[in-house]
Amino acid sequence: MSPYLALKTVHILSSTLIFGTGLGSVYYLWGAHRSRNLEALRLTTRLVVWADWIFTTPAIVIQPVTGAWLMLVLGYRFDSAWFAWVAVLYLVAGACWIPVVVVQYRLRGHAAAAAAWEALPRDYYRLMRWWIALGVGAFAAVLALFALMVFRPGL
Repeated sequence: MSPYLALKTVHILSSTLIFGTGLGSVYYLWGAHRSRNLEALRLTTRLVVWADWIFTTPAIVIQPVTGAWLMLVLGYRFDSAWFAWVAVLYLVAGACWIPVVVVQYRLRGHAAAAAAWEALPRDYYRLMRWWIALGVGAFAAVLALFALMVFRPGL
């Protein structure tokens, strides 16, 4: 495999990890929440927090490195409108994701501390609403980034 294809593969795989881990986290945490099963919620919040550290965080670091390297290899300009949109959307996704991680820690704490589902504090439900809203913003930004990567308008 050529160095270019190896770099491109790492870039694609890391973007897939960001999207896939996020989608999986949403699916399982929302499912645990809807089940009203406190043990399921405890386990799921622990696993979602770990998934962000194990999968999402490294991929978030790898993405801009491999992206910039690919731009250099392909001769794309860093002063293009395309790159400006990529940078803005990446920052929007990150601005949503960082608070999501904080919220997940707090959800995990509420789940761990509750004696029963009914004992979850009102803050838990407020945090779940924030988690969903921020997740929608992050996913929208990531989907737009995928579109920019595939179609490369303006290049």
